[in-house]
Amino acid sequence: MQPEATLNQLKNVLDHGQLPSSYGVYFKNTLVALCHALEDHVLQTCSVISEEKPLLLVTFQQGKWYLQEADRYYDIAQCSSEVAIAAVADSGFATHKTGQLDNVSLIHLNLDDSLVEEWNLIIFAPNYAAMVLCHELSPDEYRADGYPQVDTERKFYGLWTFDRTLVQTAAHILTERYRPYNSSLADRLLEKQQQISEITNTTPVDLTGVVSRIVTYLQTSQQQLITINRQKRELVELEGQALKLNRNLAANKLQAFLRMAQKIDERDHDNPIASLQVSALAEVLGQILDLPTLKLRRLRLAGLLYRIGLAEAPIEVFTHRASQLDEASAAFWRDRSVFGAQLLATMPELVPIQKIVLQHLEYWDGSGKPNGLKGEGISLEARILGLVAYFQEQTQPRGDRAAMSLTEALDKCLEYSGIRFDPALVESLSTVIRLVEIGLMKLPDRPSQLPTVWLEETITNKS
Repeated sequence: MQPEATLNQLKNVLDHGQLPSSYGVYFKNTLVALCHALEDHVLQTCSVISEEKPLLLVTFQQGKWYLQEADRYYDIAQCSSEVAIAAVADSGFATHKTGQLDNVSLIHLNLDDSLVEEWNLIIFAPNYAAMVLCHELSPDEYRADGYPQVDTERKFYGLWTFDRTLVQTAAHILTERYRPYNSSLADRLLEKQQQISEITNTTPVDLTGVVSRIVTYLQTSQQQLITINRQKRELVELEGQALKLNRNLAANKLQAFLRMAQKIDERDHDNPIASLQVSALAEVLGQILDLPTLKLRRLRLAGLLYRIGLAEAPIEVFTHRASQLDEASAAFWRDRSVFGAQLLATMPELVPIQKIVLQHLEYWDGSGKPNGLKGEGISLEARILGLVAYFQEQTQPRGDRAAMSLTEALDKCLEYSGIRFDPALVESLSTVIRLVEIGLMKLPDRPSQLPTVWLEETITNKS
């Protein structure tokens, strides 16, 4: 950690350099949980009295996930006296409505400033204070494990606390680190901090709720990590079964993945052949775009495996719309591409497939998950898979939503053209659906080549 790091400076000014007991190394998904818990407290205790509204100092590291939180911070700003947000210049702040608010100040970080390695949330109000303060491990500190390929597995030195003295001290340090970018803003933030600290006629906030929320978020975060380990164990068990039939390790791993994917589809009674249909339609779009044979093969396999991250998902994920899910179930749905990629990472031969699965929930405008990739920064195969998976999902019922017709599902895709989806791919999909509607082609329900293992259990059950 660099000497100028906010965490390091805070440690140096404390007696004996003693940081709170919460200090340690955290995975990114845990820090997301902590920040969301504190942000939810701001939203749920939103005051109409301006003197009671908190000051927020935020550092969005390199801004890789800002667009996923942009609308959320628009609401948070309404509940805050002032919000100062630091991120790299091309992170999207300047063009988003949040960045246009009068009480939001933007600090565009230089890439050589160590602040781009930090992820901070400081909340300072007259009646409470809270913060999450973090600094990512350097490449050398990742050691033998190497830099993680999955974003949520990145590691940070970090702490969280409600200690008012610690929060105020950290706020002062972070404000001074903003000074080289905007001296007048730094002066104003320090003045605001002083004004807040001098307010004494306020009722202390009961933080029982936010502490409970933190525990819940952390439990959910931990549950996700446990789930990934459980999925990996199940994969090992399935691989062991496959080894009895074939001693080729790579082939057996792939068979294990395919069996797992088939079991997931069988759990989804409303959409039991999702993977087959998605793989088939993705292959059709790939053929229209004249993809090379190798890329077509990868796209076809990614279509069969794109839902593998839902292996341990609660049944509600398959029976309810996303907006109706509780926090734990919603987390499985939101992060399914990450879970899938983590599973596929156990088989090095599937690295190209892993990349497609990981990126298929990225959006054309950069607002998708998990890394906020944008436009052609998303692989073409992942863009195809993301569009086709969404289209296919709309044609099937989900919870209290009826299945859409092909035209209705296409219209939904057209609504998101240039937002979620590559406009050129939406146009290609439109061509396919028009041909289907006028009877010149049939919408395929399975890819041209299908591993026999996928249908083995189904055939056995029917005989």
